[in-house]
Amino acid sequence: MIPIYDVPTAQASILKRQPPDEFEVTESVLAGIERRFGERLSPEEAVRKVLKEVRQSGDAALREWTKKIDGFDLADFRVPEGQITRAKSRVSSEVCAALEFAADRIRNFHQRQPAISWIDSQPEGILGQLVRPIERVGVYVPGGTAPLPSTLLMTAIPAQVAGVKDIIVCTPSANDVILQAAATIGVTQIYTLGGAQAVAAMAYGTETVPKVDKIVGPGNLFVTIAKRMVYGTVGIDGLLGPTETLVIGDDGSNAQLAAADLLAQAEHDVLASAILLTPSRNFAEKVKTAVADRVHKLERAEILRESLTNRSGIVVVDNLQQAFELANAYAPEHLCLLLEDAYQWVGSVQHAGGVFLGEQSYEVLGDYVAGPSHSMPTGGSARFGSPLNVLDFVKIVSLIGLKNSAELSQQAAVLARSEQLTAHAAAAEARIKE
Repeated sequence: MIPIYDVPTAQASILKRQPPDEFEVTESVLAGIERRFGERLSPEEAVRKVLKEVRQSGDAALREWTKKIDGFDLADFRVPEGQITRAKSRVSSEVCAALEFAADRIRNFHQRQPAISWIDSQPEGILGQLVRPIERVGVYVPGGTAPLPSTLLMTAIPAQVAGVKDIIVCTPSANDVILQAAATIGVTQIYTLGGAQAVAAMAYGTETVPKVDKIVGPGNLFVTIAKRMVYGTVGIDGLLGPTETLVIGDDGSNAQLAAADLLAQAEHDVLASAILLTPSRNFAEKVKTAVADRVHKLERAEILRESLTNRSGIVVVDNLQQAFELANAYAPEHLCLLLEDAYQWVGSVQHAGGVFLGEQSYEVLGDYVAGPSHSMPTGGSARFGSPLNVLDFVKIVSLIGLKNSAELSQQAAVLARSEQLTAHAAAAEARIKE
């Protein structure tokens, strides 16, 4: 079920990165678009159409597209605050306690991140940076085959720590657990909207949904395309594609735990990637057997089989050093080191969204309760991107308050004339003459 590859074959298949605009579009996706839009459109064309209509027609377009795409009529998109408050009575005390536990750990982790203004006084004046929170942030919480209240906590809490005063949430499935997650952290603006239409509403604003300054949170193909298209009108956290885990293990690792971790990742959706790198053929075979033994016992077996067969695999490498070289080239969202001396290999890690050290620091803990946000860079963007954090919700304003700037003005004038910008030079020279 989960194939075993040699390195060259893996590099040409499961370890090969595709540009984000060259995503695969299945026939079922194209057929779904044709069914809802009444014509054969590419995903980009479909999203562009939704964005345009929401921008032009506001709430009316939101209602139309929510009915066409999600299949239900909405008189009012906003979830009443009373409904959010009452959610607790419909959620088990065990889940409520777990949400509070996770929220506390996420908040405590992010409160340790420095994001402070500074001002340096010098004889020539002052220089500094003002750190200011973004005013209004929109959070997208997926609500498809697996609604994710954890995503609400992982995205909204860092924004709260940064000082964002206005947080709105859009989700196609405002179920009771998602509502209770919002209530746990004091978020009250929730809209039952999903897909590209939710992104459009947050980016452009409608009669009901306020326009935001930045949109964060993962979503499906259409959400990701929409975020890319509205970037510039609003900020975005990144283009968060299908989730991925890369595990490194050897003969000293536990094959059952490795299999469990691969399956936990693969069950997200059919495009999820769960990859094991190991220098041991014997360990590879043990993990393959353990995966096959476990799949049929799990509820999302159908999704697992497709993900494991098409997007995942076990790669037998020459040694652990080669495993880390391949991992850095792949730049995974999650890098899980199921090694006895995992910490000793941290220096070999260059590119990863998050590094999980040892069998007790498994990726599922990162999904829920470890502390760092589980919204991490995918698709190789860990080469330049970071997990969602407090700095994603602030902006830096440069502060310049100079006096007696004759010497600086002289150098500025020289550089301005080298660029043939004579008005710039004249403005600088006017200060020299004073």
